[in-house]
Amino acid sequence: MKKKKFIAPLKSKVLLVFSSLLFLASCDLFSIKSEEEDPDNPLVASVGTANLYLADIDHISKEMATTLDSAELVNRYIQSWIKKQLVIREASKNLTLNEAEINRKLLDYRYALIAYEYEKNFVEQSLDREVTPAEIQAYYETNKENFALKEIIVRTNFIKLEKSLPQKRQLERLLAGNQDDQKEELKEFAIRYANNYFIEDSTWIKFDDIIINTPLSQNNNHVQLLRNEKLISVDDETYSYYFKILEYRLRDQVPPLEFVRDEISKIIVNKRRVEIAEKLKRDIYNNALENNEFTIYE
Repeated sequence: MKKKKFIAPLKSKVLLVFSSLLFLASCDLFSIKSEEEDPDNPLVASVGTANLYLADIDHISKEMATTLDSAELVNRYIQSWIKKQLVIREASKNLTLNEAEINRKLLDYRYALIAYEYEKNFVEQSLDREVTPAEIQAYYETNKENFALKEIIVRTNFIKLEKSLPQKRQLERLLAGNQDDQKEELKEFAIRYANNYFIEDSTWIKFDDIIINTPLSQNNNHVQLLRNEKLISVDDETYSYYFKILEYRLRDQVPPLEFVRDEISKIIVNKRRVEIAEKLKRDIYNNALENNEFTIYE
């Protein structure tokens, strides 16, 4: 017979058929009743011939911080166990189970799980999570169109204060200014008088997030509002709300790098994760090929 080099690829199998899950559950979650019971491991619940013992749930109470939390979690576990056993019993009445097929699937699942755990541990140990500003900038320049905005974002100063305060004119003067000393004065004003404020003017934020719980949330034409007004002020019965719009980006526009910096960093790290996993599989295959560690017969 001719020989061919072959190796089964490492592949995580996510889904098992329902019968396999039933078999797993029945193996792992109960013990068959015996005539003699261990006094140090009393019976907690039973469904037919399926038993749940104290040893099966003892780890739950040890992991919980308080007695109340422990008791509640144990009770939930017992109820969940009972429901699973009832489903297993009902299924066994209505399904013709092929034990050989179930065992084959369980074996496949076990091998896939071993491969998955090894790959995951190897990747996590090898992964470099440090992403340089240069890498982020390069990715942004190459892929900026992929970050088109789904909502309006702004850089803004926001102040909410009681409508009756006499310092409103002082606030308007500060919001109209651009000098560094006025920025510091604005911060001091906000700390002293404002009921709520956002004066991180170097930070981009979703416009909907900053206007929530203000009268502006009822305005349906945000685009026109932003284009026509740099200083927006609105009142309700109790408060005055001031928005100094420093810069904005509309839907479908490309956001500034600062707004997507964290997202890009995560993308780059995830790409590294995928590349390490793929290289691991290639290396395993190539090493086995070089050392004649597998054959396939025709």
